[in-house]
Amino acid sequence: MKRIYEELIGDHFIHNRQMAFLSGPRQVGKTTLAEALLPGARYLNYDRSSDARAIIGGPDAVATSVGIDEPASISQGIIFDEIHKFPKWKRFLKGFFDVYGNGLKVAVTGSARLNVYKRGGDSLMGRYFAYRIHPLSVGELAGWTHDLDAPFRKPAEKVGKEVIPSLLRFGGYPEPFLSGNVRFYNRWRSSRRELVFHEDLRDLSRVQDVRGVETLAELLSARVSGGVNYAGLANDLQVAPDTAKDWCGLLESLYEIFSIRPWFANVANSLRKQPKIYFWDWSSVADRGMRNENFIASHLLKSVQWWCDSGLGNFGLYYVRDKQQREVDFLITKEKSPYLLVEAKSSMREELSTSLAYFQKVLRVPYALQVGIDGESSGIDPFAYPNRAIKISAADFLPILI
Repeated sequence: MKRIYEELIGDHFIHNRQMAFLSGPRQVGKTTLAEALLPGARYLNYDRSSDARAIIGGPDAVATSVGIDEPASISQGIIFDEIHKFPKWKRFLKGFFDVYGNGLKVAVTGSARLNVYKRGGDSLMGRYFAYRIHPLSVGELAGWTHDLDAPFRKPAEKVGKEVIPSLLRFGGYPEPFLSGNVRFYNRWRSSRRELVFHEDLRDLSRVQDVRGVETLAELLSARVSGGVNYAGLANDLQVAPDTAKDWCGLLESLYEIFSIRPWFANVANSLRKQPKIYFWDWSSVADRGMRNENFIASHLLKSVQWWCDSGLGNFGLYYVRDKQQREVDFLITKEKSPYLLVEAKSSMREELSTSLAYFQKVLRVPYALQVGIDGESSGIDPFAYPNRAIKISAADFLPILI
């Protein structure tokens, strides 16, 4: 199927000389996307021994292996897949791009975060643009027609009644979602878990206790949407708190989980430290209420990262909570100012959250929405009611997102 990222990254290759870094969870469709955007491109996968030997040999060895002889006249593309597993991959890409990047379209894909090297300084600065690839979403399945210069679609397009329940059941990874088959989904999920924890984890880290990290993921899946207490996790795992925190970082690097931190500017008695954890594969969360909130969180994260990656501005995703137990699940910021509050609910019948109206007033947020998963589409425009908290169905809200 055609992904929305084809438009965004296709535009990148038309207007930019930089490499395109495509990162995201394993089996989300990064390689398929790169091959669709660069038909006929040379493809090198570090997991394949012959390609690994060429990459280890350096830029000239790769150029020879793929037939690059005249750098100035190159018009084809090249895809490097899983190259982050090569310890010197940053130096390799810098050297390759500086010598052979003139006119060559270069895509780099990986199933672990390609920005982990920033801790030691970004030696590739100015040589790449990053694009974070997410699972399928309601907006992507609603019949995508999008203006790259606008963050939201208006008016919202109606989606089929089966789309949201199917996404909740099978997740947003293309293969299991398109299959719609429970047995295939169960086998796919088991196979993917094996790859992530018994290949990718060992490739990315020196962790010996793989089972311990798996157990941590299981513990976190029962604590979705709650603040993470590393001391409590450490006690359950019988490890040091710093170890539990490091393992959470590894799960984030492998795109198993993502964290949302609290927003505390202008919030009296706010909580400042505990992040909330969600899973990239929301279908792995057993509790219905937690899964529904995770589902909304994933859609918001996808949109926020798309807006940032496409150059629309500086957007962020947070939550708000104070010591009086008032909380709103999500806050989107725009240029570091509160822009949109979102409270996730399983049912449209639930009362409008008093915390939503409270934090809208305190933070002076233009828009505040309580999104009910089970509601049908009514065509309501969520931006027609500024400075007022309203209820809206997921069927009306999610299609305007990415």
